Amino acid sequence: MKVRTIALGRPREVPGPRPGETTSTAIWKEPVDGPVEVGPENLVGDEQADRKNHGGPEKAVYAYGEEDLAWWRAELGDVDDLVFGQNLTTVGYDLRDARIGERWRIGTAELEVVQPRIPCFKLGLRAGDPTMPRRFVAADRPGVYLRVVTTGTITAGDALSVTQRQDDAPTVTDVFTIYHHERHRAARLLDAPGLPSWYHDWARKRLVSRD
Repeated sequence: MKVRTIALGRPREVPGPRPGETTSTAIWKEPVDGPVEVGPENLVGDEQADRKNHGGPEKAVYAYGEEDLAWWRAELGDVDDLVFGQNLTTVGYDLRDARIGERWRIGTAELEVVQPRIPCFKLGLRAGDPTMPRRFVAADRPGVYLRVVTTGTITAGDALSVTQRQDDAPTVTDVFTIYHHERHRAARLLDAPGLPSWYHDWARKRLVSRD
């Protein structure tokens, strides 16, 4: 298992979803060579346009798998490697099976799996297809958001080692599927203390409404 590509981006103004609108986004990333510093809340040189919904300690780094990209290519044909705006493109690990709270060692940094990605309209802008967020939800291939446990330096080509994993924790795909498709299973999310607290609040509300 390894990191094939590291990519960084800064906010840019792009045409919005409605005619005459513009929006600021950093979903356009560019691959970088050489060592990249992992800071407490991001990769140094990577920024977010909307800090309310993107970035921060629980979305510090976004990883997407080459295996998932291959699936999209089979579905859609030619797909830009960085269409999902990921910081890390991994190889050799089916990220659908990554468990909440598991830890990765890459280079000298340690990262922790926090949550799946929930798409917004900016994914549609990046893909040039307004239906892409809906396709993304249907595909159940969300990639993983990571928090930084130990800062350090990473480089494209570095090995990815899972150093800690709780086998009974939900996978990122469990979380994504429950949130979008199987809300009757909301109680499962209460068994994942590593999830952001808003997931626990959401699950409790679902359970109350069901009762």
